[in-house]
Amino acid sequence: MTVLVDTDVLIDLALNRIPHAAPAGQLLDALEARPGVGCIAWHTLSNFYYLVAPTHGRRSARAFLGELLRFLDVAPGGTESARQAVQLPLKDFEDALQVTAALSVGATVIATRNLRDYRGAPVPALAPGAVAATLRKG
Repeated sequence: MTVLVDTDVLIDLALNRIPHAAPAGQLLDALEARPGVGCIAWHTLSNFYYLVAPTHGRRSARAFLGELLRFLDVAPGGTESARQAVQLPLKDFEDALQVTAALSVGATVIATRNLRDYRGAPVPALAPGAVAATLRKG
């Protein structure tokens, strides 16, 4: 199993958004125990930083990302991925970019709490808690 972690999961944990922070933390703990299984999209780094830095500061946002990069890989992006995202029938373009990042690394699932927006995506989306439970089993 290869898991692409959507930006919302990281933000939920970093900003302690209740009730989403707990399953986000469980997922990241499970991925930390299995390096090489989880990844994030390239653009997630900047999206996370600009959403979290105003609340927690630049250093803290960078430190959080640095910790994640100890056990999460970064899925590459490029022109072909962007072209593919433009063609996907998803309402939210950022979600389409997440999908193409998942495809670029052969991810089998996207961990997100935003399941509705991933309907029709070529990579299935599951809630962070469900992905964490699956990782703990296997």
